[in-house]
Amino acid sequence: MLGHQPESASLSPEFMITLRPYQAIGVAQIREAYGPGRKRAPLYVLPTGGGKTQIFCHIAHGASTKGNRVLILSHRVELIDQISDSLKSWDTPHGFIAAGYSTAQLPCMIASIPTLLRRLDATLEPDIIIVDEAHHARAKTWESILLRWPKAKILGVTATPITASGASLGKIFDCLILGPTPAQLIAGNYLASPIVFGPETVDTSGLHIRAGEFVTSESEELVNTPAITGSALDMYRSKTDGLPALAFCVSVQHAHDVAKQFRDAGYPAMALDGGTDREIRRGVVRDFRERKITLLASCDLFSEGFDCPGVHVGLMLRPTQSEVIYRQQCGRILRPEPGKERAWLFDHVRNWERFGLPHWDRVESWVLDGEDRPKKKKATSVKVCPQCWAAMKSEARKCPECGHAFAPKPREVEQREGKLQEITPEEAARRQEKRALGFEQSQATTPEKLAEVFRKRGYKGDLLGRARHVLAARAAKKTA
Repeated sequence: MLGHQPESASLSPEFMITLRPYQAIGVAQIREAYGPGRKRAPLYVLPTGGGKTQIFCHIAHGASTKGNRVLILSHRVELIDQISDSLKSWDTPHGFIAAGYSTAQLPCMIASIPTLLRRLDATLEPDIIIVDEAHHARAKTWESILLRWPKAKILGVTATPITASGASLGKIFDCLILGPTPAQLIAGNYLASPIVFGPETVDTSGLHIRAGEFVTSESEELVNTPAITGSALDMYRSKTDGLPALAFCVSVQHAHDVAKQFRDAGYPAMALDGGTDREIRRGVVRDFRERKITLLASCDLFSEGFDCPGVHVGLMLRPTQSEVIYRQQCGRILRPEPGKERAWLFDHVRNWERFGLPHWDRVESWVLDGEDRPKKKKATSVKVCPQCWAAMKSEARKCPECGHAFAPKPREVEQREGKLQEITPEEAARRQEKRALGFEQSQATTPEKLAEVFRKRGYKGDLLGRARHVLAARAAKKTA
């Protein structure tokens, strides 16, 4: 017998799901988008933990009940199992196109991307394709499936409608439907309110970037040390001792090393990766949900789609340039449950400085571009003076604004002793404002604009004269 069998008959579940008010609004918006002469492929955006799976399973239930063929795309066994459980709660018979599952054909099918690619010729043409974690839709494998059936309606769902490559999701989807923001869901008690602690432990400025992300080997060298993990362990013990935690790691080896250090400290901890046997993964996740395991460490396995309201703590040990990865990881700890007063995020790699606190709304709204965005030119590497906050090229040895001399920096990335401190919204805003003013100062090209920056920074005296002096010094340096 194969692992999971299809739900070949109506299920009579013990409970039926009732949509939350904003979920019902989302369903109505999606159905309206499919109206006569309107759209074929809407993309619905809802923060992690908002219940996207329940929304699209409700739609799948209604469509399959009416005799339509529904194909739900996913890419991990944990997500396939979660979708199956949700469909059961809607009393929706369904089958699978996935290795290790029954292959019986039913009106509603959950498909693993790799398996579906091998079985395309044997798969009946769907009437609607539902794309879970739709920010992957421009990957070649996903896109080839979506383009195979041009008459099928498409529904994409994601918390982060952007791609790391810059490829536009507008090639697949033709309209964007925005659900409530994280702040709105927290205000409605649909997500837990997070408290964020930031470190003085690591400095990522020495890391190189390749293909838009920090080089993995350098990141691993930086964070996969007993000292860094020990700092994370100490912070966990002092603030959240015994609460269920996820550790987001740089590599598979890093995840196993983190789990071992926690086990050595007396905590039941396990590391999982894509190579772990599927049944073992299921058993470990089950034990974690039942609190037999305190900490799960992984590289990418739980960065998206992992639905476990019982996660109280996130240990962020992977520096990233990807907003998708950051927001998806933060979302793992925000799901509420009875007795969970708040979510704890220990960001040991300062990702919050790049992307803001997890419950902040984005500075810019999500958009759906119709064309591929051009690849961004590689930005000049910069650093900020600790004395006057002026930004400059990383290779500068002296600040052109105030004359501060930078100490020679070793090639190895720096590690510093230090404890995490709580990053309040006020502190986060203050730090980001300082960084922004530093960049604004470096970009000011007229005395008036530079004097205005000095005014914002609280400088006194003849600001215009000071601005002229600084600009003259810049010009002299360029011609030297």
